[in-house]
Amino acid sequence: MRIALIADIHGNRPALDAVLDNSARSGVDVMVCLGDVAAFGPSPGEVVARLRAIGCPIVLGDADAELFAPGPPAEDETLRHLWDIDAWSAARLGESGRAYLTALPKTLAIPLDGGETLLAYHGSPRSYKDRILATTSDDDLAAWFDGHGATVYAGGHTHLQLLRRYRDALVVNPGSVGLAYDRVPIPGATVRNPAWAEYAILTVAGACVSVDLRRVPFDVAALVRTARERAMPHAQWWGADWDLG
Repeated sequence: MRIALIADIHGNRPALDAVLDNSARSGVDVMVCLGDVAAFGPSPGEVVARLRAIGCPIVLGDADAELFAPGPPAEDETLRHLWDIDAWSAARLGESGRAYLTALPKTLAIPLDGGETLLAYHGSPRSYKDRILATTSDDDLAAWFDGHGATVYAGGHTHLQLLRRYRDALVVNPGSVGLAYDRVPIPGATVRNPAWAEYAILTVAGACVSVDLRRVPFDVAALVRTARERAMPHAQWWGADWDLG
């Protein structure tokens, strides 16, 4: 059994298309999305429609939840820009997209071969805002996973690929499909969102479990062009963060 784990697409259709193509050529049986599919990108409706069309199970992420429950007015310019994009994204989703996203569960338990279980969430099973990192203590994980048993725990939110052991289970973060982060830039270089999409393939054969962390290139120029053509708020500001090669 081979499962593609994806997360944090953020309205980036070219990146999603690249991952779907790569996973199809890898013989994936099913795809599971770990949240944040629509917010902050130029193609929120198309991304949601594509995931629905392929029957991809999805959990609710914090950014998508906040599309329809914005916070108080922001003093920080970056936050103001992001909330303007949020409002635009929510409007483009329409009533059908809004109803679909707001009804998403916060966790999903997915049966695997051999009686094993995959637990899917966004931040952690406790909260979609929790950040599971390589440095997160086992005590914190014990509290956040309390009441949930699984062979593989899988979440997103941090936009950082991760594979670590917790007791007799694996903890996986496939990274971000649509907004991978450059946490350690080349010295002297300007930080840019890299031109690749991240995801993972989980393979389960009886008691044998393996995880393949992947990154695949996508057409960043098409992404930025879409934002401008659709008059996404602050498109020029947003597009300046991308590495166009």
